[in-house]
Amino acid sequence: MNPQVDWYFNKPSPWQEAFNVLRTIALETGLDEELKWGHPCYAYQKKNVFLIHGFKDYCALLFHKGALLKDDANILTQQTENVQSARQIRFTSAKGIKKLAPVLKAYIHNAIEVEKAGTKVPMKKTKEFESPEEFANALKEMPELRRAFYALTPGRQRGYLLHFSSAKQSKTREARIEKNVDRILAGKGLDD
Repeated sequence: MNPQVDWYFNKPSPWQEAFNVLRTIALETGLDEELKWGHPCYAYQKKNVFLIHGFKDYCALLFHKGALLKDDANILTQQTENVQSARQIRFTSAKGIKKLAPVLKAYIHNAIEVEKAGTKVPMKKTKEFESPEEFANALKEMPELRRAFYALTPGRQRGYLLHFSSAKQSKTREARIEKNVDRILAGKGLDD
């Protein structure tokens, strides 16, 4: 139990009871409890295995390499189609967590074994992500934008590509691109 994480479990929340049940289960695994990204994170030899987090309609365990886990109970959820590695197990009550405790422990032990083995999730390369025609045109028209974009980290490049291509209308894609040209030229990602 890490005292730096206590505030997360003590703060008033609709998920407070559920969080505490999840923490009890997590601590029984022998993993190190840390605070990362403002959430309780459980690690094996400094490698993140899973974290606990809450949303409006549910709380969840998020397995960082969930795509590699055996999902015999069919309870892992991919948050969005663009999430490549992580998977969640979602809950709406502490009672539901208690009922699933043996299954959760099995999933956690499976995640620890994946980490011990050093297995990596095969990730799509940035060039495999769709680049909208409007952005390809902007890169052709502005060589400095092209240089700046390809100087960004692959994660920042993917962030922009996903943001631009998620717009349904060409006009919206163009507006998003125009709005972010200065950020790209400055070497910043969408969330920087």
